[in-house]
Amino acid sequence: MQSDIDPRTLIGRKAYDRDGTKIGTVDEVYLDDATGEPEWAAVRTGLFGRDAFVPLEPSEVVDESLRIPYDRTLIRTAPDLGVGRHLSPEQELRLYHHYRMPVPTPETPAPGTGERGERDEREGAGHASRRPADPGREPGGSRTSGQDPDHSA
Repeated sequence: MQSDIDPRTLIGRKAYDRDGTKIGTVDEVYLDDATGEPEWAAVRTGLFGRDAFVPLEPSEVVDESLRIPYDRTLIRTAPDLGVGRHLSPEQELRLYHHYRMPVPTPETPAPGTGERGERDEREGAGHASRRPADPGREPGGSRTSGQDPDHSA
């Protein structure tokens, strides 16, 4: 994915599979805890559907939409991990395996970062967790609105 994209701008975008079939709408973006880079997105797959996690690398933003280079069936059958909380190392490993993506190791860069990863193939060994991006926060951690997230009106 383009590294200059602000993760907050992805939320609400339509998501399409590799054939141009609409999958749903980006509901949340998950950041790497170590780098702060967007790594996964949760896509709402229908009115009463669930959120399916999709990798943001090698996805790309095209014409105001997120293009995911995987088949719709593969995306819709991704592990159901729930949303709104950290992805554990084990959950992230399940996603890597589901999408048949190489699991970053200390010897290989994490997708899209150009840096060495903190993970290996063993179940949960050395994995960095992922957290949902707060749409009200600047990438450096400061809030963009004056609202207190713990005291909504």
